Amino acid sequence: MAPNDSAGTNGTAAPGTTGAVAGRRKAVRYIVPVAVAGVAAATIGLVPALASSGDPDLPKITAQELIEKIAASDTQQLSGTVKISTDLGIPSLGGLAGSFIPEGAGDKGSASADPQTKLTELASGTHTLRVAADGPDKQRVSILDKASEYSLIHNGDQVWAYDSKSNAVYHAKDKGGQGKAGRGKEQAAPDGVPTTPKALAEQALKAADGTTSVTVGGTAQVAGRDAYRLVIKPEQSGSTIGSITVAVDAENGTPLKFTLQPSSGGKAAIDAGFTSVDFKKPDASSFSFTPPKGAKVTEADEAEGHAKAEAGKAAEKAKGDLSAFEGMSGMDGMHGANGMNVIGKGWSSIAEIKTPGGAALPSKESGDLPAEAQGFLDSVGDKVTGKFGSGTVFKTRLVNALMTDDGRVYVGAVTKDALVNAANNAG
Repeated sequence: MAPNDSAGTNGTAAPGTTGAVAGRRKAVRYIVPVAVAGVAAATIGLVPALASSGDPDLPKITAQELIEKIAASDTQQLSGTVKISTDLGIPSLGGLAGSFIPEGAGDKGSASADPQTKLTELASGTHTLRVAADGPDKQRVSILDKASEYSLIHNGDQVWAYDSKSNAVYHAKDKGGQGKAGRGKEQAAPDGVPTTPKALAEQALKAADGTTSVTVGGTAQVAGRDAYRLVIKPEQSGSTIGSITVAVDAENGTPLKFTLQPSSGGKAAIDAGFTSVDFKKPDASSFSFTPPKGAKVTEADEAEGHAKAEAGKAAEKAKGDLSAFEGMSGMDGMHGANGMNVIGKGWSSIAEIKTPGGAALPSKESGDLPAEAQGFLDSVGDKVTGKFGSGTVFKTRLVNALMTDDGRVYVGAVTKDALVNAANNAG
């Protein structure tokens, strides 16, 4: 499919929230489908973009009109299957991770069905999800495995999660009727864990400001539906994000597929799309759940208390071995003017974090890190030098971080060279 006329950004919409450090959310909260028309439409040019060069043959549409179509879509009911493939280039922790798992965390009595931990599996590999939604108060997401299934169900003020592999159940109450506030129309998942193309697309559109090119890049068919292709590209150099393509249902404006291509090339870092979708009202049984016989049921309050207790034990146990981190417990200072500074804007923004007192990072040479931990860090990091001194760059396909030997951290969705330049130019 040939690309179409572009519609460049020309406004001053609020920048996205990429890089903000979010605290732990309770599992009873859900991702909010935001209205992006006011933010994104103002930033998109009015140059028409013909989207009829491919198959299917669809009427012309501008990038602004397509974004408005997404924002105006009010898909309250759907069911279908979503395939998510994630390749962020994050190395496996292997046996190293076991050193940091609190004692008893894997026991049958623990909250193994807790969505806050279970859904992090979507951050790597390929997964098949079955989703269903019937308004803001009824959603279901199931992660399908070869011989098991994990389901998260939101029905009114009840939230259930079930892991068939461990026969574990997690239960919480959606306090205050938060579902009626208009959030979570298409999914039941903790904040920060998008499980549908729409949730991913809305996060990307928040970043559509004066640093972004937005075009209509032809048409496509996704899950048997005619769709336009919205293409979002950073206009700044140095970003690890090459492009984001969103396939938008031509009839109702629902995003059907989301693809994030890194600037380094290769396979997509994130590719999430419907393989089948139906916009009819799902059967009521999709949102019903009764704990199976013999299942271990963990209440949300109990799980939270257990996690805090285990974290406390682990911290106390490690206190003597990690004395190098003493004085860093006052992390609130990291968010002040003397703690974290944002360099640049848009897709190329970099967060500069200074450790309190300029404390050097722990290392094997100083005796602060065990050899296996240092070996892991060396395997994923590149030693760099510059005007700033020396340090190590830790890389993934999207987010990179430079840790200097004098205790500064530079992190962002930018290249290694961009991090080094930021450190060299920092005061």
